[in-house]
Amino acid sequence: MFPAETQRRRDEEGIDMREDDVRWITGDIIDSAMKIHKMFGPGMLESVYERMLAIELKKRGHVVECQKAIGFTYEGESFEDAFRIDLLVDGEVVVELKSTGAMNPVFAKQLRTYLVLSGLEIGLVMNFGMALMKDGIVRVINSHNLNDSPTHLCASASLRETKKEQP
Repeated sequence: MFPAETQRRRDEEGIDMREDDVRWITGDIIDSAMKIHKMFGPGMLESVYERMLAIELKKRGHVVECQKAIGFTYEGESFEDAFRIDLLVDGEVVVELKSTGAMNPVFAKQLRTYLVLSGLEIGLVMNFGMALMKDGIVRVINSHNLNDSPTHLCASASLRETKKEQP
């Protein structure tokens, strides 16, 4: 469920509650990241970008949890606080932040693990270290298969979602 401010904004903009939830949230995340990157460019610490992105998203009416711990159980043993999600937006979208000069496939695999363990469906890798922010954005869909390849942001800054067929 969305907080009152987010719900009010959604109602004002005529956004359907179920159909466009994730697109609306991820759109605001990407737009906010682009704004921050345009102002400051690459080169700052990941923690600085995390705080700025959280501030920007809260200004837009989103509920943002920073460094949210997630755990799991293996063979009856609990691993509390096994991972930390950089940002969880509206309880729906996981954001994994990076500040490196190159993209690495392990970033999407790490995010996919967080999605599987949290039971959430959509996440974004946001690498502020890239010269162009659009080159540092990867959308990951939880298909419960850690071998799927992630979906990248298109050059036109529109997202395309693809899921590989499950065998």
